[in-house]
Amino acid sequence: MPLATTHRVGLVDQVIEQLRTAVRDGEWPIGERIPTEPELCEQLGVGRNTIREAVRALAHTGLLEVRQGDGTYVRATSEVSGAIRRLAGSELREVLQVRRTLEVEGARLAATERTEEEVADLRALLGRRATELAEGRWEDFARTDAEFHGAVVRAGHNGLLTELYLGLTEVITASVAATSAITPGVEHAPEIGHEDLADAIAERDAERAVAEACGFLDELLARVEGS
Repeated sequence: MPLATTHRVGLVDQVIEQLRTAVRDGEWPIGERIPTEPELCEQLGVGRNTIREAVRALAHTGLLEVRQGDGTYVRATSEVSGAIRRLAGSELREVLQVRRTLEVEGARLAATERTEEEVADLRALLGRRATELAEGRWEDFARTDAEFHGAVVRAGHNGLLTELYLGLTEVITASVAATSAITPGVEHAPEIGHEDLADAIAERDAERAVAEACGFLDELLARVEGS
C-alpha cells in the first residue's frame, strides 16, 4: 500500500516502521534476505533513496545487515537484541564508563532540581520496571530501565546534559539488556534495584543520590571486567 506523505523525513520514518514491523511480526525471519530495493519500492510506493535511508538506519541499529553484492538480511528481531549482538567486551565497558560520567552528575542535579511530578514519574517507572522484571519481559524491562535513567537526568534540568544522554538512548538500552539478569541464555548476579536512588532524589539528598548512582554503575563495571 503506498505511503501518503509530503515530507521526506516523515516518509523515511514510515518506511522504517513498516520494515521494522515486518521483522517483528516474523514476515521476514532472522537470517532471511529481505526483498530487493526495486521490490520494496514497488510494494511501498516510494523511491530508492527512501528505501536506502530506511535500510541504512535499521542496519545501524543491528536489525538488518547489508551484504554488498548479496542483499540485505534480517539480523535480529528488535533493535535491542540487535544492539546486544554488537555490544560486548570493551565496548560494553566503555558504554558503562560514559553512563557513569553522565548519570552521576544527572543524579546530583536531579536531587536539587527535581519537581514533585518528576518524582512521581520516577516512582511510576520503577513500578513498571518491577512488573516487567517479574514477568520476564526483558526487552520491555530494558527500555523502561533506560527510560528511568533518562528521567533522572531530565529531572536535573540541564538541557545540554539531557541532550547528550538522550542521544545515547539506543546504546544505553542495549547496555541495560546486556547486563540484565533476565537476558535469555545469560546468567548474571541478581538484578540491581533503583528504589534507593529514587528515594535520595525525592529527599533532595544530593550526596546520597551520587553514591547510589556510582554504586550500581561501579557494580556493573566490576561484573563486566570480571567476566
